[in-house]
Amino acid sequence: MEAIFQVQARLRQDLGLYKVKVIHNMKYKPDGLKSYVHLLNRFGFQPTKPGRYVHKYVLDPDFKWPSHSRRHSALVKRLDNGHAGEVAAADQQNDSMYLCEVSIGTPPQKVQLDFDTGSSDLWVRSRDLVSQAFHGGNAFSPSKSSTYKPQPDKAWMITYGDGSSASGDVGTDVVTIGGLAIQNQSIELAKHMSAQFSSGAGDGLLGLAFPKINTITTKGKHDPQPTPVVNMILQDDIPKDAELFTSCFYSSRDQGKESFYTFGWIDQDLVKSSGEEIAWAPVDNSEGFWMFPSETVTINGQKVHLHRNKAIADTGTTLALLSDQVCDALYEKIPGATYSEKYQGYLIPNTITADALPDFRVAVGGKEFAIQKEDLLFAPADDKNWYGGVQSRGQNPFDILGDTFLKSVYAIWDQGRNRFGAVPKIEKLQNTSAPPSQGEKQTAEGTDRAL
Repeated sequence: MEAIFQVQARLRQDLGLYKVKVIHNMKYKPDGLKSYVHLLNRFGFQPTKPGRYVHKYVLDPDFKWPSHSRRHSALVKRLDNGHAGEVAAADQQNDSMYLCEVSIGTPPQKVQLDFDTGSSDLWVRSRDLVSQAFHGGNAFSPSKSSTYKPQPDKAWMITYGDGSSASGDVGTDVVTIGGLAIQNQSIELAKHMSAQFSSGAGDGLLGLAFPKINTITTKGKHDPQPTPVVNMILQDDIPKDAELFTSCFYSSRDQGKESFYTFGWIDQDLVKSSGEEIAWAPVDNSEGFWMFPSETVTINGQKVHLHRNKAIADTGTTLALLSDQVCDALYEKIPGATYSEKYQGYLIPNTITADALPDFRVAVGGKEFAIQKEDLLFAPADDKNWYGGVQSRGQNPFDILGDTFLKSVYAIWDQGRNRFGAVPKIEKLQNTSAPPSQGEKQTAEGTDRAL
């Protein structure tokens, strides 16, 4: 790795690259059930545990043929009278826990975007957005950028299972991330947004998955465009050893720690402080995700084998979703843990201490990584319980390892070599108190436990 680090150090100096600071969104309010409903909506899987939210085939009222009707699967909410009701924006988490500053255009216009390795669109609020859907914040003005080029034949649209959507026009411009200028990047201008997309504090999203799942069309035909990282790779000034990005997340419980991304280089000090070599797993990008084998978990030293199981790493997901087999085995080891149909998830008593939580490890390729005990506790569900950070993936065919997992590792997303790498990043003290809200300072007397 030393030779690779030297190449990256030269690139960092030559291009003036720097860490992209992750901004903790102070308007974000963690809510376990709403986060789970958002994932049901986004990934479209059918839950296997009891709860109010399910996918159901419904008639399309706009499809009218004399002898035919068209049905589609939609996320619905079971009402008390047994009927299926609409899933509203208020039922799900539509805000981002983390945001990052990005510059678009010439001169640069600064926006705060959600970096998402589970999607491949770079969309941003447009100044042309209808005023009803614009709740303040920043927006990109194409007319104020001398390098913006409209692409009149292209359009984009993201749709979710509840019928919500965001859509608009497409152009290209220069995008600068962490000092790295990416030329001719497709920019998707949001002109129409449902409340599920417009109600968050951020200005848009920057997808870091693979181009296959980009939603851009040309004259109505699917025509996926390169993501910022793919365009970075295509530029002549980026050597093979720098065709990557990294992520480092800390919990809001962890005082004095700053989360960040890097583009084109790996933080050597963080790797060396782990005391371990980077463990690499081959990535299967055939579905557009950062997917790799994850065939074992270990709970308090007891290994569970998961034949041909796969997982994706997704910075756009807050929870970790695993199979029912794993969830049941994990929560059996947590004193007082129960499954709640009301919250459609596993709950943990809020009196629990770190030493009572199990050691839980998840495989990335051939190596298992521990999930921090504090991150097994996602957010308060009520005045007596936590909503667990690990929940059921239902009928989804793969695990989804979101921030619950990613906060325990320093992750290296090596797109050039099609592999995912990680080293452990476990805090010495595990804080099982509630995270601070809206800028509140953390006080954790009596809640920290050394590992």
